[in-house]
Amino acid sequence: MSAIRLVDTITGPDAAVHAASIARRFYVQGRSKLEIAEEFGISRFKVARILDAAREAGLVRVEFDIPAPVELTLSDEVRVAYGLRRALVLERAQSSETKQELRRRIGALAADLLTEIVTPDDVLGLSWARSVNVMADFVRSLPRCPIVQLCGVQAGIDSRDRSVETVRRIAAVSGGDAYPIFGPLVLPDRRTTEILRRQPGIAETFAQFGKLTKAVVSIGSWQPGESTVYDAVADAERATIEKRGAKAEVAARLFDADGNPMSTGLAHHVLAISTEELLRVPEVIALGYSTPKAEAVDAMLRTGMVTTLITDADTAEILLDLAAKRPPKH
Repeated sequence: MSAIRLVDTITGPDAAVHAASIARRFYVQGRSKLEIAEEFGISRFKVARILDAAREAGLVRVEFDIPAPVELTLSDEVRVAYGLRRALVLERAQSSETKQELRRRIGALAADLLTEIVTPDDVLGLSWARSVNVMADFVRSLPRCPIVQLCGVQAGIDSRDRSVETVRRIAAVSGGDAYPIFGPLVLPDRRTTEILRRQPGIAETFAQFGKLTKAVVSIGSWQPGESTVYDAVADAERATIEKRGAKAEVAARLFDADGNPMSTGLAHHVLAISTEELLRVPEVIALGYSTPKAEAVDAMLRTGMVTTLITDADTAEILLDLAAKRPPKH
């Protein structure tokens, strides 16, 4: 009779003990509802109702103790909304930090992910970005694999923050070969770019692009201070690119709000992996965070290039609003 009373509510000690016994068998011992039903002489449908009632009454609580500072619900919602392989959204308490501290948190989370998913069979590419450089400080172990620089060095950056040093630091941890690019990211003209690309060391690195299996990139926005190339090009070129609808930038390659690659004059005077080569990389981990860049992150997630996004909680919520208003094509 106690089982019948449990269908809708759990009100007394007898009902509570009965429900707890059933819940313990299901959640702790891993027994099936059919096995529990046979033991207690009730139907498996009644077992299901008792389990539901136990959770509604708070007798059974399900908690997720994830060994990483991520918001589980937001991570899953962003992953589903954009059809990603995975999304890691930094927990809200850490998302409210200053931009510099937020960069550290994002970098540390990316380092943990790399340690988990990189294998000896991988060829790992790294684009220049402050968050990628910070990530390098947190990488403590990696399997032996090649580490490839995806684009040249941005002018005016301290030597420790240069992509060459980042590639060297991570290659030192991995023990794999380092393929740096000893050259500036933005060059004055196409001829200079072609000459540098033919230099033996740079040519050797560019030859690795077709072998990449994983890449870590940062998502930039076509606005001041939010892109690796925006502030490095002339005013006239910058304005022209903006008028054409540039929204996002990754490794000096530009994309519009719908995630379509853009062909501009900039493409001919940067030392960087091509858009086509980026799109062929099987696993692209994108670091896209801070609310001013939310629309750029949305644009990049529409390209089909990004398989993993690492972001903060505030940006994730904006992304969900943008995806709801204009659903991405998976």
